[in-house]
Amino acid sequence: FYLYDEGEILRRVERLKGLFPKVEFLYSIKCNPHRRVLDTVFSRGFGADAASLNEVLSAREAGLPAEKIYYSAPGKNLWDLEHAWGKCVLIADSLGEVHRISAIAADRGEQAEIGLRLNPDFTFRGDGGAASKFGVDEEQALAFLQNGGARNVRITGLHVHVQSQELSAEILAGYYRRLLAMARKFETVCGKLDYVNMGSGMGVPFGASDRELDVERLSALAKPELEAFQAAFPDTRLIIETGRYVTCQSGVYVTTVADRKDSRGKTYVILKNTLNGFLRPAVASMAARSGLNPPVLEPLFTTTDAFQIHALKEEPPTERVTLAGNLCTGTDVIAEDILMPHLEPGDAVWINNAGSYAASFSPMQFASQEKPEELFLTAAGEVL
Repeated sequence: FYLYDEGEILRRVERLKGLFPKVEFLYSIKCNPHRRVLDTVFSRGFGADAASLNEVLSAREAGLPAEKIYYSAPGKNLWDLEHAWGKCVLIADSLGEVHRISAIAADRGEQAEIGLRLNPDFTFRGDGGAASKFGVDEEQALAFLQNGGARNVRITGLHVHVQSQELSAEILAGYYRRLLAMARKFETVCGKLDYVNMGSGMGVPFGASDRELDVERLSALAKPELEAFQAAFPDTRLIIETGRYVTCQSGVYVTTVADRKDSRGKTYVILKNTLNGFLRPAVASMAARSGLNPPVLEPLFTTTDAFQIHALKEEPPTERVTLAGNLCTGTDVIAEDILMPHLEPGDAVWINNAGSYAASFSPMQFASQEKPEELFLTAAGEVL
C-alpha cells in the first residue's frame, strides 16, 4: 500500500504560502490525484494544473470553480475542448489549438478568453531556447499576436513551464527574472494580462548528494523581481505550479516479502508489486545495473539512488540480497546486492519519495496483479 501523510503536505503548503504571500499556487494533479490529497491542497486555496479533461473534471468534483482550474495539456482535440468549455481556464498549447478554440467560440457566438502556453527563448540556465513539444515558440507567438491573432479569441494569460526538479534557488530565481521580462513584452502586445503562470520547477532531493531546495532563499532572491512586476502590472496575477514539491516526500510505499531463494550464490528476496506497484525504483535499478548514466528524464528517472529501501523490523542489516518483484519479467528488480536485515515471507519493506509520480505513474494493469491500496494519514492521526 501507499501511505500519504497529510501533515507533511500541509507543512509544505503553508511554507510556500508564507514565503510567497502575493503569488497564487496550483497543484499539478498528475503528481498524485488521490481525492484526499486533492481535498487537502485545494482546501488551502491552491488551484489545479490539469493535464487532461478527466483532471479538469476531478478538480470540479473536488469543488474548485472553473477559474481556479488551468487546463494546459498538449494535443487537446475538439472533444476535449468542447467538454472542458466553461469548466476551466483553457490554455492553448499550439496555434492550431487557438484556431480550434476560435471555431468553437464562433459556433457558440462567444468571445473566448484563453491562456497561451509559450516555449520561451531561454532555458533555466540562460539564453537560447530549445525545440519543444510544449507550447508556442516565443517569437512565433509574438508574430501571431502582432498580426491580429485569431477571431473570437482573446489571450488573457501566459503559461510557461520549461523544466522540473530544480534544487538551486539561484537558478530558479534567474528563471523567474527572465520569464517576467518576457511577460512584459506580451503585456504590450496582448493588452492587460489576467495572469502569468510561471510553471513549476521546485524540486525535492532524491539522491544522496542532493540538497533540499532553499525556498526561503528563493523567496528572498525572487522578491524584488516579483514586486517590481506586480507594481508595474497590478492587475496581473502571478502563479506558480508546485509540481511534486508538496506531495513527493509525504508518501511511502510498503510491500511484503512473498518468497526468498538462493541461486548460484545469490540470494533473492521476492516482493509483491514492485515494478507494477511503484515503477520508478525499478527504473532507477535498471539504470544502476546497466552501468549507464542516462540524463534526467522526469518524471520517469531522476538518479540511480533516488529511492531508499528499508526493512520494517528492528534488526541490523546482516545479508546482501537482490530485491525483486513477483512479475514474470527479469526487469522487475528494485535493488541488487543491497544490505538488509534477514527477510522472510511476511516481512515488510518500505520505500520513500512515494507521494508523487508513484501510484499514478505505475503500470498496475500489467499481469493483472492485485493493485496496491492507497491510504491517507490525517493530521489528526487517523488512517483513511
